[in-house]
Amino acid sequence: MACSLPSRRLLGALALLPAATLGVGCGKALGISDAHAASLPDTTVAAAASTPSGMPVQQARFNPVTSGNITSLAPLVDSVKGAVVYVEVKSRPRRVAGIQGLPPGWAERFGMMPQGEAPARQGLGSGFIIDPSGTVLTNNHVVEDADTVRVKLGDGRSFDAEVLGRDPLTDVALLKLKGAPADLPSVKLGDSDAVRVGDPVMAIGNPFGLETSVSAGILSARARDIHAGPYDDFLQTDAAINPGNSGGPLFNMQGEVVGMNTAIIGGASGIGFAVPSNLVRSLLSQLQETGAVRRGWLGLAAQDLTPELARALKSNAAKGAVVAGVNPGSPAARAGFKEEDIITSVAGRAVESAGALTRSVALLKPDSKVKVDVVRGGKPQTLEVTLGTRPAQRGEEEITPRNAPAPVSRKLGIGLRDAEGGGAQVMSVEPGSPAERAGLVPGMVLVQVDDNKVASASDAANAFTSARSGAALLLRVRAPDSDATVLRALEVP
Repeated sequence: MACSLPSRRLLGALALLPAATLGVGCGKALGISDAHAASLPDTTVAAAASTPSGMPVQQARFNPVTSGNITSLAPLVDSVKGAVVYVEVKSRPRRVAGIQGLPPGWAERFGMMPQGEAPARQGLGSGFIIDPSGTVLTNNHVVEDADTVRVKLGDGRSFDAEVLGRDPLTDVALLKLKGAPADLPSVKLGDSDAVRVGDPVMAIGNPFGLETSVSAGILSARARDIHAGPYDDFLQTDAAINPGNSGGPLFNMQGEVVGMNTAIIGGASGIGFAVPSNLVRSLLSQLQETGAVRRGWLGLAAQDLTPELARALKSNAAKGAVVAGVNPGSPAARAGFKEEDIITSVAGRAVESAGALTRSVALLKPDSKVKVDVVRGGKPQTLEVTLGTRPAQRGEEEITPRNAPAPVSRKLGIGLRDAEGGGAQVMSVEPGSPAERAGLVPGMVLVQVDDNKVASASDAANAFTSARSGAALLLRVRAPDSDATVLRALEVP
């Protein structure tokens, strides 16, 4: 991605745009690079009457200045460049947790590293102001792990910034400038569904530390899945995007932001990717209110419906997602979903693939009741399901909402969530905490605390809460996907 702070999302042949690291590029090039740099900042609806988001389709346009046969974008640049900012981040050295006391093979399983200290990081990226009071959008990978964030405007003013919220799965982060006036230049989010392949677009950012650099091109493709995460739906453009552009805006010719520049293909030219503005807009309220994003969840496994599968399932459906498995006790199981069901729509939104199903459900609020159209045994029917909350998957960073009650386990230095199949899975362990001294590491599953069986994270929290200060708790823990348990002793401070 685009910051000099290390990104956790390494992508095979793709890598998120790296951030400038004050002299040393920090991008993780696995094919796709992020668009922010170090020391140098970091990245179809043709004839329809309206887009899927309900916005009318309009011809992309701008007011050109023409001299001979040359058309200038200068008026457009002048109208929006003041809202594009330079994001500088710094992080202190961080201690890497040790691995002493683990059973053989567990360190490799959990990807643990020997104890030591990660070096300090410094990097730069881009962003853009979306309201005059100083709310800024940028990439999550620009600011994750940052201890300080400072935002510089094109007119030379600079402000410290607070990270209001982050969503690692879509690489979106929201900042608030401290002590800023209420009349800052700003730009608005446009309708990314209205931009067609071939429409002109323009990127502004800080590639390699070159402030407010402008590049232009066209929208090259839509709905690109670059395997960066479960919600990939990127816009592709040939407008030049480089390390330092991460978090910067991609404009249409009306001066509206239709994408946030995020990734490039390492070694390629003219292939960049942006998070669609409509996806960013759908996250804004949660990032502003709670600082984290909670998504709807069905609790099933699905795969794309192919013509061969459709024939085998004796269905006339041309597109959809085939249910390959249903998690026991999940919302889908309670609603009566079955294997081989073909899901064709969710809450009135057509589902054309397994990926589209994942994205559609994720945009819905947990605990909401929705109707899902399926084809079962060749016959259409509708199921009503109350969505659950999508749990963090193994290896994903889990963001705690600002309004969430302080976890009971905080004093122990341990973060927990419900584990599939029962138990409480360890999501995080604070270095130097009682949990680390007990030999707990992320990925372990608590199944018993003293004499108390643990079926969920709340069971574990209750057991910790009832323990007296100074007590030594006997824990039974197991590795994921294993029935073997080991003992750990946790001292309560």
